[in-house]
Amino acid sequence: QVQLVESGGGLVQAGGSLRLSCAASGRTFSSIAMGWFRQAPGKEREFVASISRSGGSTYYADSVKGRFTIFRDNAKNTGDLQMNSLKPEDTAVYYCAAGRYGVPQEGEYPYWGQGTQVTVSS
Repeated sequence: QVQLVESGGGLVQAGGSLRLSCAASGRTFSSIAMGWFRQAPGKEREFVASISRSGGSTYYADSVKGRFTIFRDNAKNTGDLQMNSLKPEDTAVYYCAAGRYGVPQEGEYPYWGQGTQVTVSS
C-alpha cells in the first residue's frame, strides 16, 4: 500500500504560480512512479504530468507543457508539481497518484491522494 498526501493548493491570480507537493509513504519511494491529474467541475479527471521512478522520463499534457514542471525527490519521498503562468482554466482539484510506470494513463495508478484545490482567478 502507498499513502499519498497532497499539499500546496490555494487561490492565485492568473499569471501566478503555485507548487503542489505530494508526500508518499508505505513503500520505497524510488520504486514508484508518480503522476498528477486534475478534475474541474463538471468535467472528467484528466492527466497533467507524470514522472518515472528514476525521474529520467516525464510526460506532460499539451495544455500545461512549458508552464508546469514535475519533480521528484527520492531522498524526501516527495513529488512536486511546479505550476507557472497559471490560467483560469487550470482551476481544478489536483490529485497525485502512484504506480509502477510514469505514464499518462489513469488506469496505471492504483494509489491516489485525496486531492487539493487550485483556483485561478482572472
